[in-house]
Amino acid sequence: MIEISVGPNLFTIQNGLNLALAWHGIFSLVGVITAVYLVARWAPMKGISSDDVYSLAIWCVLGGFIGARIVHVIDYWDFYGSNPERIIAIWSGGIGVWGGILGGFLGGVAYLAIQRVPKAHWGVLMDLTAPALLLAQTIGRLGDIANGEHCARSASHFLSFAWTHPQSLAQNCASGFGTGSEPVIFYEILGNTIIIAILWTLRNRVKPSGMLWCIYLSLYSISRFAITFAREDRIWAFGMQEAHYIALVCLAVTIPILAYKARFVSPPAIIENIPITSILNADSRSTRAKRRRNDS
Repeated sequence: MIEISVGPNLFTIQNGLNLALAWHGIFSLVGVITAVYLVARWAPMKGISSDDVYSLAIWCVLGGFIGARIVHVIDYWDFYGSNPERIIAIWSGGIGVWGGILGGFLGGVAYLAIQRVPKAHWGVLMDLTAPALLLAQTIGRLGDIANGEHCARSASHFLSFAWTHPQSLAQNCASGFGTGSEPVIFYEILGNTIIIAILWTLRNRVKPSGMLWCIYLSLYSISRFAITFAREDRIWAFGMQEAHYIALVCLAVTIPILAYKARFVSPPAIIENIPITSILNADSRSTRAKRRRNDS
């Protein structure tokens, strides 16, 4: 059994402020910054400006943040239905990874549509994002080990986790606080690492653009579906939890797309000095430039 004695917060400030810097928030921030940095670095290799990636990232992060909170609130509606004022209390914690993935995707798609980015670039950006996003998820999960908020089934094998810090959120679970529980976060980190290796091997080897993103969603759905059986979140129906049903919906969408469209190809030759252009709305950029000239 692995004993986790670290508390959920790096530090807290009382004195009437009740502020806390949580490990979960720190690792989530590091994960997001890492993903944005990697996609911005890889984008010029596809002829896409890094500045466009940074603009797109704002919408993806905002959409992911909102989506993650919505999924969490839905999963714990018994509490939030009786305490609606707590729905917006983001600072108290509570996000759902599935909501972050799907909300970030919808936010990004909305921005690309508003900017009239040609559909040909959508799949390229999705493929660039897939391994980086999964790496961000993995980094963020390190914070979950510290806070102990994910309840899991009782276990006593050598990999089982037991939280002992008096502020650990594991004390809200049936097992895990002072007793062993399934290391579901470790399982997910391990699964994510394997999927990242697969995605990295398949990059530039599967066409058309967007298929690597579908592979990411399908593999993560399979992994999360299996791991969720070891978790103890609210049962929705037929012995399955919210994450089960989201995974099934993702598989129902991605598997037919992959079966119908995906094909393996030889990796293209490396091209040097690829011209880099902005893919955002040229009319919008022209209008902003005119306003700046007029203001000056």
